[in-house]
Amino acid sequence: MEVAGNTDKAEAGGDNGCCGCIMLFLSICILVLFFPFSLICSIKIVQEYERAVIFRLGRVVSGGAKGPGLFFLFPCVDTFKSVDLRTFSYDIPPQEILTKDSVTVAVDAVIYARIFDATTSIINVENAHESTKLLAATTLRNILGTKNLNELLTDRESISHSMQGTLDDATDPWGIKVERVEMKDVRLPVQMQRAMAAEAESSREAKAKVIAAEGEMKASRALKEAADILSDSPSALQLRYLQTLNSIAAEKNSTIIFPIPIDFISSFSRK
Repeated sequence: MEVAGNTDKAEAGGDNGCCGCIMLFLSICILVLFFPFSLICSIKIVQEYERAVIFRLGRVVSGGAKGPGLFFLFPCVDTFKSVDLRTFSYDIPPQEILTKDSVTVAVDAVIYARIFDATTSIINVENAHESTKLLAATTLRNILGTKNLNELLTDRESISHSMQGTLDDATDPWGIKVERVEMKDVRLPVQMQRAMAAEAESSREAKAKVIAAEGEMKASRALKEAADILSDSPSALQLRYLQTLNSIAAEKNSTIIFPIPIDFISSFSRK
């Protein structure tokens, strides 16, 4: 590809023939006759972020794009096109996509790209920006059509990298470098949203019931162990009784408590 590109540039900057030489000579004559007024039409300026692709009698001038700064044009035989090298961004319109598991979603994205070869972007494609935008929309549909809904929702980063690599390879002959691709939003049908919400709610309820059952099981084991310990030691039961009284008294409520000796209760339990 690189050899072919260099060959094309060499041919573009080649000899224009006898007629071209005559036209160039006449242009120089016009430049000399109307000097210094001819300099107004001959000297051009491009900004730091721009490059100028010069065409002489329809052929690209050898040496590549000119700029930034001043450059010279021969009157009547030279024309130029200015190319902006700054990074540009495109919003890909929402695309209706059928995923691999037959779910219809609407996905939109944004791409960031820049022109790295001004000459190639002019001579190899009619409109580099618009072509890149259309190709990005097509690539988005093709790649997301091979993914499941779960992958689409949870694996956005790898999908973006895949799209970036595909677009970068496709736009390289146009002199465009795709720097970044990001998926902005994935919109699901309302019925699908309700179904997913109901599924999530059921899953949360099931987990809550499992956690509550595990808590009750642990609490029953702890109560059984505490009951075994208290049954082996009557003094421990008395201390527990006093601790309960202390807790009730600390709440400063109007409850009246009639303490009954533990021994009195124990005599009834033995009978």
